[in-house]
Amino acid sequence: MVPVLLQDLAGPGRRRFLGRSCAALLAAATCGARGAEASSTLLRADPGNYREVLRTIRAGDTLAFAVGEYTRGLPLHGLIGTAEEPIVIEGPPPPGRAVFVGRPGAHTVSLLDSAHVVVRNLVLDGRGARVDAVRAEGHGRWAHHITLEGLTIVNHGGSQQNSGISTKCPAWGWIVGGNTIVGAGTGMYFGDSDGSDPFFDSVIEGNRIIDPVGYGIQVKHQQGRPQEAAREEGGNTFIRRNVIVKSRVAPSPETARPSLLVGHFPLDGPGSRDRYLVYGNLLIDNPSEALFQGEGNIALYNNLMFNPRGEGVRIQPHNHRPREVAVFNNTIVAAALGIEFSGGEPGFRRLLEHNLVYGNPPAHSEVAGENRTGEYDRARAAFVRLDEDPQRIDLTPRGTLPAPRTSIDAEWLALPEAAADYLGRPRRAAAFGVCRREATGAPACR
Repeated sequence: MVPVLLQDLAGPGRRRFLGRSCAALLAAATCGARGAEASSTLLRADPGNYREVLRTIRAGDTLAFAVGEYTRGLPLHGLIGTAEEPIVIEGPPPPGRAVFVGRPGAHTVSLLDSAHVVVRNLVLDGRGARVDAVRAEGHGRWAHHITLEGLTIVNHGGSQQNSGISTKCPAWGWIVGGNTIVGAGTGMYFGDSDGSDPFFDSVIEGNRIIDPVGYGIQVKHQQGRPQEAAREEGGNTFIRRNVIVKSRVAPSPETARPSLLVGHFPLDGPGSRDRYLVYGNLLIDNPSEALFQGEGNIALYNNLMFNPRGEGVRIQPHNHRPREVAVFNNTIVAAALGIEFSGGEPGFRRLLEHNLVYGNPPAHSEVAGENRTGEYDRARAAFVRLDEDPQRIDLTPRGTLPAPRTSIDAEWLALPEAAADYLGRPRRAAAFGVCRREATGAPACR
């Protein structure tokens, strides 16, 4: 167990997200409507009357919960806001807490056929019930343009199948940011196991997921797209600036899960050119599986990964094959295999460049590229501090590294924040990994 207190987790990571959330891809769906909230109806509710008040809410309304403990769940069914007038469901500002308590047989926050809804600043305490904290229900048609912001989710670990946040119907246009999930069976599980309920065109940003039993974040593979959201042009789903610490040993080899896994997009038709942009994440520890696994279309860059008991990155077939994949400027330190890059589908571009990788072995790849590698037993001397605590780790190289001889195509460097280091500082020149050596007193790279 990582020795970090819950109040520590809800602080800096959350503030970091809130300062950036309106810059996200789908900001128009929520941040563009913030100005309209002042003229909307403000509804107030308490534990005694909130279910009755909830039935009166309309587009543009804000429902503000009083401090207290809410024991009858939060069903958000048939709530339809608009981009200009979202429905906002919110708890009190700190230190006040609106705590929704888990109960057997019903997910704590249930989303059904709802759109343009913002849920923020709630505490969801599962109390060990075998339910999800937030679930877009599988019998719904869809749940789109949903924002989940500043939630604190605890005690939803009764089973590995219980998730902090889960979608089981077609879901798109989501912003999931600044949330803290501690001890869930699975931190976030988007999509369904057979690929029938896609999750896409969304932003997963600035979340802290600590000690899940299974996945920290999983986005399932996709068989197709609903007609309501079908389009021809490719889009991006962002997974950025999240912290995942997964310290538990899997109960069995069959239940072992990566910390972060992304499946493929539809193999043809609408969505087939979509891409995951995975950058600026901090992934620490996974004694039973890799920190990251992916297939399909992925750009994986500027991430910090430290696994003192297992593997780093696996780009490999899962439900299909890796297609267009670029892996660059990551710092990966793993006690076992550093990076695997195999099984790619012919006819698609693949890139493996300018990564700084320590492992045992550092790499096994069918894709050639210029990367700097070393054995894991030399890693402790190579970095300022290897530590399983996200508040203490510092993967800044101790010494100055030589510059790469090759360059990365401008197309990849034009991706969001690809030309910056982990702290968002512009890169002056090509370099290995995501952290660069600076003068004494510079901020730690973590």
